[in-house]
Amino acid sequence: QVQLVESGGGLALPGGSLRLSCAASGFAFSAFAISWARQVPGKGLEWVSGIYSDGSVTDYADSVKGRFTISRDNPKTTLYLQMNSLKPEDTALYYCVKGWKSAVAHGPGGFASWGQGTQVTVSS
Repeated sequence: QVQLVESGGGLALPGGSLRLSCAASGFAFSAFAISWARQVPGKGLEWVSGIYSDGSVTDYADSVKGRFTISRDNPKTTLYLQMNSLKPEDTALYYCVKGWKSAVAHGPGGFASWGQGTQVTVSS
């Protein structure tokens, strides 16, 4: 029922930029916090950034703070992640993650569902 479809990933040079999008459906999008998380094969899911249901509060992992910007368009039920100053360590599969409530939770227990992911590769 819940559907989260990520897009916008691809190849980027170090220092470059990408914009990720997440199209959501099957739930009351505006009632839930939503986050971006990423995963490298063999490693756990790493929370990257989150935004409250009404967009009033945003939060970022220290590793991306100052470089990434999260935003949402509730009428369009779409989440975005603008990624600037990309680094090779940003290479991962990026997921759009639905929360359980209106406020962002960073831990795995706060992740209700996610999509198929979009691959980001940063390399020269």
